[in-house]
Amino acid sequence: MPRTAHRSAASAALTALLAAALAASSLLCAPAARAHGTDQEHEHADAEAAAIGADHARAHAERRSAAAGAAEYPQATRTASLAALTKSQAAANRAFTAARDGRFAEFFPSPDFGVHLAQLPTGKVLLFSFERVEVNPTKETGPTDRIGRTNAGRAFLWDPARGTGARAFKEVRPPTVLMPDGTYVPRPAPFFCAGHAFLPNGMLAVFGGNAGGKGGSGAKLSFVFDPWTETWFRNRDMSVGRWYPSVVTGADGRQTIMSGQSERGTGTPTPVVERFPAKRLPVPWRTFDIPAGMAVERFRADAPFRNDYPHLFSLRDGMIYGLGRDADQQWLFDPVKETRSGLPRRPADFRGYGSAVPLPAGLRGPDSVLVLGGDPHDPNTYRLSGRRWTTEEPRAFGRTQDDTLILPDATLLTVNGALSTRDYGHGPFNPRADLKYRQTELRDARGHWRLGPAQRLPRGYHSNALVMPDGRVMVTGDELQQIANDPDIRDAMDGSIEIYEPAYLHQGGTRPALDRVPAGELAHGALFEVRSRTASAVRRAVLLAPTTVTHAVNTSQRHLELAITAVRGDALTLRTPAGAADAPPGYYMLFLLDGRGVPSTAKWVKLGHR
Repeated sequence: MPRTAHRSAASAALTALLAAALAASSLLCAPAARAHGTDQEHEHADAEAAAIGADHARAHAERRSAAAGAAEYPQATRTASLAALTKSQAAANRAFTAARDGRFAEFFPSPDFGVHLAQLPTGKVLLFSFERVEVNPTKETGPTDRIGRTNAGRAFLWDPARGTGARAFKEVRPPTVLMPDGTYVPRPAPFFCAGHAFLPNGMLAVFGGNAGGKGGSGAKLSFVFDPWTETWFRNRDMSVGRWYPSVVTGADGRQTIMSGQSERGTGTPTPVVERFPAKRLPVPWRTFDIPAGMAVERFRADAPFRNDYPHLFSLRDGMIYGLGRDADQQWLFDPVKETRSGLPRRPADFRGYGSAVPLPAGLRGPDSVLVLGGDPHDPNTYRLSGRRWTTEEPRAFGRTQDDTLILPDATLLTVNGALSTRDYGHGPFNPRADLKYRQTELRDARGHWRLGPAQRLPRGYHSNALVMPDGRVMVTGDELQQIANDPDIRDAMDGSIEIYEPAYLHQGGTRPALDRVPAGELAHGALFEVRSRTASAVRRAVLLAPTTVTHAVNTSQRHLELAITAVRGDALTLRTPAGAADAPPGYYMLFLLDGRGVPSTAKWVKLGHR
């Protein structure tokens, strides 16, 4: 639930003491508080770390930064802005009904901005981004241009089973690294603005990040997050730096890495394509197959994208589709022959950060992609199918920075959006936003769009969303809007999460139940049995791949219907997708749906047999 301005007497006293301490600290360390990255700051930070320890010193530095930012952009402004958005959201959503349109049900603080997001097969959600260097939303929050200790990453797990308070979050700090930036000072790896995708064993592979410098530059970093032990592991560096790369998992479980600004800095996108793991190495398959120290290898074909974060999809033909932001950079990659061939030019011109979705295709894997957003002046959607582009039904208005999700019932939901990068309609780094971008949009099974309820915050650049196993949608991201609407900028909870409940959760009656699924691996094209105490009401069974997303790029989404071959008592016999090209190996959420399209809470199944 939202935090309020109300504080108990004890809490108020504690706040006053903290403020006094911060004031004293800022008097002692005034240069550091106002000039990040200076020699004075480094000298003070080194002395403080030697005296009280690196972690404690880092916390002190964060509090000093928050105190300075609160003076530049007062807490009263943040509090009033959040109150106004809360009020206007309630007014806007009176026109919608939960049973038809869904509803936004919860809004609560998070310790991370959520620049990167991943729904893990443990049910927990991984959020990661950067250590903030500013809390004034009219300035750059992240350490894009910084070198040294302030250019650092951070990561947290949210466990929805533990609720929405601080106790529901756990820090999972990235490994400490020495970056080749001339300083070589240790810091948590600056892996923000990296690319990522899931491995068949449920682990998340993360490639690239920010090596610092003017405008940022590409890091060669390669990590894996193990959701089973909640630990990061470092792999061998890539051959090139990547700042804003894209990654996709193919039918063989290996990952293809493309694009990103190189280690030479912004304006130097790399054409080098790499694969993880290298072909001579086994694909991490079992939950205890930990890829540590593993290498990438170079793909024979290049991918000379002029702009970063292309959309990548592995479709049912086993090919990887690389859909660039430039209309003339649409390519097809053969992961076996390691070749690149051309696809037709997209009808629309340049697209900035916007979403793309592999459209559900029933029992088979997807064979078409819908490209949305990326141009605030073009509301059309564009479909690539059979290597041919068509212009599809438009949404209500154009937007960038949007996130479009496939829901369990195969409908689409768009959340988030802005005019352009850092611009919500009134100029860059201006937290005041055109509130139309808060409006969600819904696409039904026939391809028709309509407006849905408004979210609390307008979320643009670095906004994200994913579908949770209980069928709800988590919305987060956009650090500037989050700190502009933070009810307590001095505490450690500087992000926020909003939960959307789709209409299928408001149909009344009992949801279908999924009581038991197989614990082992499921081969492709095989029958398997699940148990449901509501088996007689089940009409559909669906696999939904978990989302990992950043910068409106979501390469992992996939929706497949499963054939129901028999129903006997509480047992349903289902058939898995025909092959790995239909559904790459890995963990999927299995939903059972009734005749109204209401899904059960999902259970996790592992698809693919080595």
